[in-house]
Amino acid sequence: MNTRAIRGAITVENNTREDILEGTALLLKEVIGKNYIDYDDIISIIFTTTSDLNAVFPAVAAREIGLTQVSLMCMHEIPVPGSLSKCVRILLHFNSDKKNSELNHVYLKGAAVLRPDIVK
Repeated sequence: MNTRAIRGAITVENNTREDILEGTALLLKEVIGKNYIDYDDIISIIFTTTSDLNAVFPAVAAREIGLTQVSLMCMHEIPVPGSLSKCVRILLHFNSDKKNSELNHVYLKGAAVLRPDIVK
């Protein structure tokens, strides 16, 4: 098996615990489901948020959906002027026999503008 990494992002409506956790859980479930990833194969997940999201750590959503044995890290994105706001991003590392070309990166809601080349 090789170590692979998948990117994903989602925007949320408000800087509230509920919106951030709901959006992050949806993003994680989509990434894991579309790539048929077993929880035991996940090595780590890095979460970033834009600086306007600070009501809760997005990693809490991972714990709430059962990712209790995975290393998680949260941080803020670089605040580039004019960049997308209210956005949660993930970088998920996992073990897989898949090729990079077989991975399905996931960009939901307003985050679809970040990668229009791969959003279906």
